[in-house]
Amino acid sequence: MLVVLHLLAVHRTAGPSLVGAVIAALAAAGVAAARGEPLRYVAGVVLVAGGGVAIAWATGRSRRHRLARRSALADYEAGTAAVPLFAALAERDRLAAELHDVAAHRLTGVVVSAGAALRLGDQEQTAAALRHAGEAGRQAVRELERLTELGEYAALATFADIDELAAAHAVDYRRTVDTAPVSSTEAAYRVVREALTNAARYAGGAVVRVRVEGAFDRAKPPGGGRAAHGDPLLTVTITDDGGTAAEPGLGTGHGLAGLAATVSAAGGTLSAGPVGQDSRGGAGWTVRAQLPSATTPHIRRWPLWHGMFALDYALVVLAIALSLGASLLSADAPDSFGGVLPAVPTVVLSGLHAVPLGWRSRAPGRALAAVLLALVLWQACDRAAWTQPPVSDIFLVYGWVELTLVYSAAVYLSFRRGLFAPLAVAATGGLALAGGRGITGSRVGAWAVLTCVLALPAFAVWSWGRQTARRRDRLRAADARRRLLLDGDADAAVHEQRLRFATGLRGTALRHAQAVVAAAEAGNLRTVREEARAGLTALRGLLSGLRGQDSNDGRDEEDRRDGTGSGGAEDAPPPTVSGIAALAGRYGGAVQYIGPRRPLPAAVEVFAYRIASTLMALGVTLTVRRVHDGVEVSGPAPAVPGVERQLRAIADAAGGTLSTTDRGAVRVWLPEVHPWRSE
Repeated sequence: MLVVLHLLAVHRTAGPSLVGAVIAALAAAGVAAARGEPLRYVAGVVLVAGGGVAIAWATGRSRRHRLARRSALADYEAGTAAVPLFAALAERDRLAAELHDVAAHRLTGVVVSAGAALRLGDQEQTAAALRHAGEAGRQAVRELERLTELGEYAALATFADIDELAAAHAVDYRRTVDTAPVSSTEAAYRVVREALTNAARYAGGAVVRVRVEGAFDRAKPPGGGRAAHGDPLLTVTITDDGGTAAEPGLGTGHGLAGLAATVSAAGGTLSAGPVGQDSRGGAGWTVRAQLPSATTPHIRRWPLWHGMFALDYALVVLAIALSLGASLLSADAPDSFGGVLPAVPTVVLSGLHAVPLGWRSRAPGRALAAVLLALVLWQACDRAAWTQPPVSDIFLVYGWVELTLVYSAAVYLSFRRGLFAPLAVAATGGLALAGGRGITGSRVGAWAVLTCVLALPAFAVWSWGRQTARRRDRLRAADARRRLLLDGDADAAVHEQRLRFATGLRGTALRHAQAVVAAAEAGNLRTVREEARAGLTALRGLLSGLRGQDSNDGRDEEDRRDGTGSGGAEDAPPPTVSGIAALAGRYGGAVQYIGPRRPLPAAVEVFAYRIASTLMALGVTLTVRRVHDGVEVSGPAPAVPGVERQLRAIADAAGGTLSTTDRGAVRVWLPEVHPWRSE
C-alpha cells in the first residue's frame, strides 16, 4: 500500500494523491475498529498509519519535484543554444521601434512644415519653417547619435513629456490623470507621438484633440456575477476631424503595428480607425488606447504543505505518530494516557518536540533550538512525575528528530552557525540520558561521558550534511558559470546587432538629418525638405531591413510561426523568461514584464516558459511578474477544456500554485527554491 501511495504522489498532483493517503490511513483504522480493538488502540493505528503514509506521500512528492526539475534542466540545456540568436532579434526589434519613434517623428514634422512654407511662399512662414527644421533636425541628430552609440536606451517618458509634446504641436489637449505605472506612461507617450505624427502626415489643417483621462473597466466578471466597478484605466484618445495628406510617401508602414504591440505589452488595448467625414469629404481618424492606471498588487500563495516543504511537514506527522501512536499501541499503556488531564503534558510535549521539524528547511537553527527546549521541558515534567515514559526513553527512541535538524543545520546554515548544532544536541541529549533511572553514581560524570558518546553520531550526521551542502554549492557554482558564459554569448550577439545597426544608421538617416540642420542654417528650405524626405526614405529602408519585411524574410517568418520551412523546431525560442517575449511575438500576442530583471534558477525559467506556452493564444497578453522569491505568470483563462488541468500539473510539479480570479484571469505562482546556505 505504501508503494502504491508513493507512486500515486509521483504521478499525480497533490490533491488526488493526498486523498489517497488519507483513505489509506482511515482504512487501517477501520480494520482495527472492525476487529473490536479499544479506542486507544484505534487512535494509535491512525497515528502510526498516518506517519507511514505521510512519509510515502512526501517522498513521492519529492521525487515528483526532482523528476520535473531534471526534465526542466534538460530542456534548458537543449534550448540555451538559441539564447544569443533571440537576444539579438529582441535587440533588433527594440532598435527598430526606437528608430521609428525618435527620428521619423522629427523628420515628418520637418517635411510637413517645409512643404507648407514652400507652397505659400510667405517669408515669415519660411523663416518659421527654417527655425523648426533647425531645432527638429538637431534633436533628430542627437537622438540618432545616441542610437549609434551601440544602441543606448532612451529614458522612459512621463506625463510631463506628453504635456510638452502636445504643446509643441499646438493641439487641443487635456489631461486629468497624474499617476500611472511607468509602462503605461511610456506607452501613452508613444501613442500620442505616433498619432500626432500621422495627423501631420495625413490630416493637414485638421483640428486635433488629445485626451489623457481616467476611466474604469466595466467588464462584468465571467459567470454572470454582480457588476463590478472595474479596474482603473488610463485612457488616451487622439482624434482629428479629417484633412488632406501633406506629402505622399511619408509613412514607414510600421507605426500602428508597432504601437499595438507596445500597448499590448503594457497590458492595454489599442484601436484606430476612421470616424465621420469633414466638409471636404475626408474621413477623420481616432486612435484610442486603454492602459492600466494602477499596478496590480502581487498576491502569491506559498504552497507550504504540498510544495518544496512537503517532506518537512511529513516528518512532523511521523514524529507525532511515532511518539504518541507507538505509546497508544503499547500493550501496557503508560499512566499518562489513563485520562484526559494526565495525557495533556505528554501530548503537548510530543507536539513541541515534533512541530519544529516543519521549519527545518527555512529556519533550521530556530527549529533545533525549539526541539531542544522541548526536551528540557520534558525533563522538568519528568522530574515532577507529570509524564510517562521518562525523557531518557524518549530521547533514545526519538533522537532522530534532533539528528535530522543537525543535518539540516549543516546543509542550510553557514559553517560557523551550523557548528553549534551537533554540540548542542550532544550536550542536551547527554543531560536527558543522564537523568534516567538506570544511572547510578555521579550524574555529572555520566552527563560528560554520554555527551562525548553522543557527539560521535551528531558530528557524523553534521559531516554528512556539510558534504551535501558542498555538493549543492558546486552545482550552483557550475550553474552560475554556465549562466555567465550564456550571458556573455547573448551580450556579444546583442553588441554585434547594435554595431551593424549603428553602421547602417550613420551612413543613411543620420547623414540626412545632419544635412537638414546644415540646410536650415544655410536658409535653403527646399534642400531641407529634400534631405528630410531622403532621411525618411532611408529610415523606411533601414526599418524594412531590420524587421525582415521583404518577401523572403516575411515568408521565412510565416514558416517559423507555422513550425514549417527551414526554421521549425530549430528556431524555437529558448525556454526562459526572456524567451516568452519571442513566443508571444509568434502567436501575435504580447508579454508585460513587471519587476527587476534578474537571473532565476534554470528550472524556474523553464517552468515559467511552459506555463506561458500553455496560456498563449492569438492576441493574448500575458504578465510576467518577477519578485525576489519567485515569478508569477498570469493571463486570461484558457477556453479550451483541459488546459487548466495542464497548468495545474505544471505548477504542482514545480512546487507552485494556480489560482483564478473572478475576472477570468489565471495566475501561476512559481516560487524560487530557498538559498542552500543562509549566511
